[in-house]
Amino acid sequence: MGAETLDEDLYRRTKALLEPGEIELNGTIVHTDLDGQDDIEMMETTLEAGNVIAEHAGHDPKDTYVYSGNDDADFSSNQHQGLTIDGEEFVWECQQLLRDGSFDIVFYYEASADQAAILDDLRDAGYEVTGVEG
Repeated sequence: MGAETLDEDLYRRTKALLEPGEIELNGTIVHTDLDGQDDIEMMETTLEAGNVIAEHAGHDPKDTYVYSGNDDADFSSNQHQGLTIDGEEFVWECQQLLRDGSFDIVFYYEASADQAAILDDLRDAGYEVTGVEG
């Protein structure tokens, strides 16, 4: 299976997860060359992208934190949420997915966030990203 096929499959799966639910969602796929040995870099990438999303969703990144669900059986080991400190309001959620030897990080967030600004800022930071609108 080639990289293009994997990307199409990941895009399709991400799009399906954004289907109508309680809130309208958009998504961003951050493509990396990180493998399973790059734990620190993976978390740094997750935090940096999460902060960009928080900012363009109207939240001060300093007022958010990452919840990794270590005490919650509904979370997988590579699933994280960005929540607000004061009210634990949902800001973003992500899953770190190992695909063809490297990780892609799939973020979901409310569609009211500035999608174009999120993608631009992540690209300006040097990331390869794919936007997915719900």
